[in-house]
Amino acid sequence: MAEFSLDLTEEQRDLRDWVHGFAAEVVRPAAAEWDAREETPWPIIQEAAKVGLYGFEFLATCWADPTGLSLPIASEELFWGDAGIGLSIFGTGLAVAAIYGAGTPDQLVEWVPQCFGDIDSPAVAAFCTSEPEAGSDVGAMRTRAVYDEATDEWVLRGQKAYATNGGIAGVHVVTASVDPELGSRGQAAFVVPPGTAGLSATRKLRKLGLRASHTADVFLDDVRVPGRCLLGGKDALDERLARARSGQRASGQAAMRTFELSRPTVGAQALGVARAAYEYALDYAKERVQFGRPIIENQAVAFALADMKMEIDAARLLVWRASWMGRNNRPFTAGEGSMSKLKAGEVAVAVTDKAVQLLGGAGFLRDHPVERWYRDAKIYTIFEGTSEIQRLVISRAISGVQIR
Repeated sequence: MAEFSLDLTEEQRDLRDWVHGFAAEVVRPAAAEWDAREETPWPIIQEAAKVGLYGFEFLATCWADPTGLSLPIASEELFWGDAGIGLSIFGTGLAVAAIYGAGTPDQLVEWVPQCFGDIDSPAVAAFCTSEPEAGSDVGAMRTRAVYDEATDEWVLRGQKAYATNGGIAGVHVVTASVDPELGSRGQAAFVVPPGTAGLSATRKLRKLGLRASHTADVFLDDVRVPGRCLLGGKDALDERLARARSGQRASGQAAMRTFELSRPTVGAQALGVARAAYEYALDYAKERVQFGRPIIENQAVAFALADMKMEIDAARLLVWRASWMGRNNRPFTAGEGSMSKLKAGEVAVAVTDKAVQLLGGAGFLRDHPVERWYRDAKIYTIFEGTSEIQRLVISRAISGVQIR
């Protein structure tokens, strides 16, 4: 039996250093510009594709790591560079996770390459599940999918909100209700291929943070997709609906399965933002002189930095544990996936807030990047399940009670 170790393998260290180099040399120097422009950084996405950081091969290589740590390691380093650009590069992975989680092998082969495009013409993909009246309450979804047996097509009608890459994506993965009476158990996920008529999006939404990442509402007006675009296939859906109607227990539903796969990775993104702010504040505290000495020599400042470092490391351990569990099919019996995202998101908000405070007036200026990290951090207590929803998941898991 191999002895317990927290040492990274040589491959993991090489991955960390490679992604960190890309983040330091390509992403971070461009971060302020793309944040101010509030535009998708296509040149940087293309550069990531050229070096092998953007594409299914990269995700497959990370997933092949039996420890499950490669993807969170890469995510932390990339988002250390910039969260908005990082999400522009890794945001496609959420749609890929949906296809992987619910699709058949044939669907993976058909649709995943189209999510990324190619080096000369990179594409992005979007996962569309939130709605104006169904954010945390996924069971309240109003988007409908109706099967047209005569043409073997599904007809999608509804509206999606806050979709990363919505409208600019080639492939959209859309969750919809097939049987509204079953609530979340009557939902399924569908691929909307590039160029499908009836799918449209509003302008890019203007956000507090992650401004380089495209977010938009998506409208589905009698969108017709072939039967093969139902992830998992109609036979599997019919069997699942029959079990639900008979009252049998379900293993989950489309949107939640995707979030379960992605939450530890989202936690790793938050860690990258927090670590960037901590490192910057640490360097600033060593150089900033007040009352004749560097401010780090004051206990109040030094203790704050100690707490920042401790919280980041604690959150990382939760992220790594959940990533290992997910990769090795260990059940999240205590909501460990939600724990990781909850802790990392709240640490990111607390650490970036403290970094701004330690810089004083300078921290409030765009001359220093901590104000951008402060803005970027907040989303990690909101998207892919708010902090309140994560606590609900954890409390239900540990108590066995359907807490509301």
